[in-house]
Amino acid sequence: MQKQKAEYRLRIPSQTDNLEIIRFFVGKVAHKVGFSEDDIGKIELAVDEACTNVMKHAYKEDITDKSLDVAVKIDYQKLTLVVTDHGKGFDPKKIRIPDMKEYLAELRVGGLGIYLMKTLMDEVDYDIKPGVRNQVRMVKYLINKKTSDILN
Repeated sequence: MQKQKAEYRLRIPSQTDNLEIIRFFVGKVAHKVGFSEDDIGKIELAVDEACTNVMKHAYKEDITDKSLDVAVKIDYQKLTLVVTDHGKGFDPKKIRIPDMKEYLAELRVGGLGIYLMKTLMDEVDYDIKPGVRNQVRMVKYLINKKTSDILN
């Protein structure tokens, strides 16, 4: 793990065919920092879900001239992803986390983005200012937060 702080930024057109570039960018930074392949996969999936949500919901798939920003911040023992858009916002408190047994029993498709982000990452927070700036901030600790709590 590098000992200093670092920040990497990507501004990219908000188009689904750019999701692979975003995953690659974030995955390479996570690898450089020392995350396991398993954690890199989780981080890539979380950022993919966050960016897909921006494209589908914040920009309502009107993405012809829209962009989104992905920042990856390294700060000692953690990696922080910040996805920023300037589209339609939402109230995170109104999003219901699905009951997975019920979800699977009904054979539903979609609607798991926020659930996946919260499951895959150690922290997920939102800063929503509709039409001005919306951000989702996700944190993954290099040392499992639960493990470090036990050690301390």
